[in-house]
Amino acid sequence: MKTRTANIMMVRPSSFGVNQQTAETNAFQKTIPKLDDDEIRDKAIQEFDHMVQTLKANGIKVAVIFDSKEPEKPDAIFPNNWVTFQEDGTVVLFPMCAPNRRFERRRSILDLIGSQFEILNEVDLSHYEEDNIFLEGTGSMVLDKANKICYACISERTYPELLKEYCEKFSYKPVIFEALDEQDFPIYHTNVMLSVADKFVVVCLDSVKNPEEKENLVSHFKSTNKEIINISFSQMKSLAGNVIELENDKGENILVMSEQARQSFREEQLQIINKFAKIVAVPIPTIERIGGGGTRCMIAEIFLPEKKNG
Repeated sequence: MKTRTANIMMVRPSSFGVNQQTAETNAFQKTIPKLDDDEIRDKAIQEFDHMVQTLKANGIKVAVIFDSKEPEKPDAIFPNNWVTFQEDGTVVLFPMCAPNRRFERRRSILDLIGSQFEILNEVDLSHYEEDNIFLEGTGSMVLDKANKICYACISERTYPELLKEYCEKFSYKPVIFEALDEQDFPIYHTNVMLSVADKFVVVCLDSVKNPEEKENLVSHFKSTNKEIINISFSQMKSLAGNVIELENDKGENILVMSEQARQSFREEQLQIINKFAKIVAVPIPTIERIGGGGTRCMIAEIFLPEKKNG
């Protein structure tokens, strides 16, 4: 099974801004009082474009999708929550907690991806929204594809019953736990406190306050031969856990992170990462602060088979 990819999808925002519908569950969202809505949007677009250019310069193939203006979708820049593109040609559509995020699932996006890649099957879980049951893609689930393990912290956006159904359908072992911040507020997405790379994990173990659940997590990391980079609450708030390992066109491992995340890592932690991957850091301060998500949230990996020319 392919565990890393050089092909990704990113969505260039049209109406990026503060999403009041997600603020209740996302403690990472902040405001920038001195900026108006247009300034916030323009800065986010500049950060997005620079990130795309940087990734392409490092051998990553980026399919850039332009967000539609209507209806307004303040979080469209974070597509990994509503879709996954799997190596067997399956596309999975996920149920989203915030009603205004459901507009992000656009058939036209699948058609564009399908023009270059083979889409052979579609699994649509979005109907669970009718029952207020949610599972927000690779925000809710951090997948160890090589070992078929699905790590997930429970929150209003991640329902264990649907998580288990997903794992059964796609042959993953679920490892479910509770993760809380310093104020005992549930962490909204697993991918802000955990990232699984080929040879290491970045994890905020302090957020897993149940000793048995923490021991179970560490046991799984060790049994799959992952070196553990344990980050603090402060580093997690800097989105050091929201990083993603990709593979560039030369077959090299690339760890994508924000500049804020890179600066929060201690030197000995960076040394571990550098043993296994090249760090590519991009400045996205407006996106992080207003959107409450980082580089990993902005990337939807494409594992679909590429269409053959002719």
